Amino acid sequence: MVISATAMAATVSLSAGSRTDVGRKRTTNEDSVLALAPVFIVADGMGGHEAGDLASDAVVTQFLPLVGRNDVTAEEVATAVERTHAAVRVIAAETTRGAGSTLTGVVLVTQSGRPCWLVLNIGDSRVYRLVGNSLAQLTVDHSLAQEMVAAGTLKPEDVARFARRNVITRAVGAPDSPADYWLYPVTTGERLLLCSDGLSGELSDETIRAGLTLGGGTQQTADLLLAQALERGGRDNVSLIVIDVVAGGESASGGMSTASLLSTDDATVDVRLGDTQEVPGRRGRPRAT
Repeated sequence: MVISATAMAATVSLSAGSRTDVGRKRTTNEDSVLALAPVFIVADGMGGHEAGDLASDAVVTQFLPLVGRNDVTAEEVATAVERTHAAVRVIAAETTRGAGSTLTGVVLVTQSGRPCWLVLNIGDSRVYRLVGNSLAQLTVDHSLAQEMVAAGTLKPEDVARFARRNVITRAVGAPDSPADYWLYPVTTGERLLLCSDGLSGELSDETIRAGLTLGGGTQQTADLLLAQALERGGRDNVSLIVIDVVAGGESASGGMSTASLLSTDDATVDVRLGDTQEVPGRRGRPRAT
């Protein structure tokens, strides 16, 4: 499904395009996406046809009260995350196999008078940031492979061949699975990519970087990256959102700003945020295209 959105937050102008696809091996799309300013979310459901799609949809639903708002705070984002845990646990309790979901995304807020991205993550879906030709992964995977890389027992170049690379260590609805939060200043000219592992599992970071730098618009770029993931096998559902900061952010001349990790184990994010203003985009529901 194709989704596009334009938004204003303070004086920030954004353009966004999204896709979600069942892939070439699955029969059900368990992913859900939300691309409604100021909230951009990707959720990858787990639990099979019985509950995975319900779990990811429940995650997206809990963020809908923030859509179209001009005063979203970090505390409200953290509360929405807690609501996702509760909603997914209810779904899991009604199934035989259980249910869960990843959650990754960005929310446009204002910090000390500056427009900022509040980045959040649970699981192994990802947020990337492109400035010029430089690509950086803003989120840290909650996965067995990432833990082994951090411990020095698995080389980064061997992750793609690691048999248990899809094992995640945090999930929405699971115990001891807090979200990680970071705060980044919005930068004019930057491009963000939010994606499920159906994309990052098929495409290398270099292939993703190349796709993001070809010069196409956000929707054209989302279409291209999806097509590449399907060409590489499409072994999982594939969902992504591409966001451009068209105007109103900080200058990119100073390089990439250092992120501030706000909270990893508390429901409340201890940061004061000011007002934002935006025009809503559209919501995308998971389906095959």
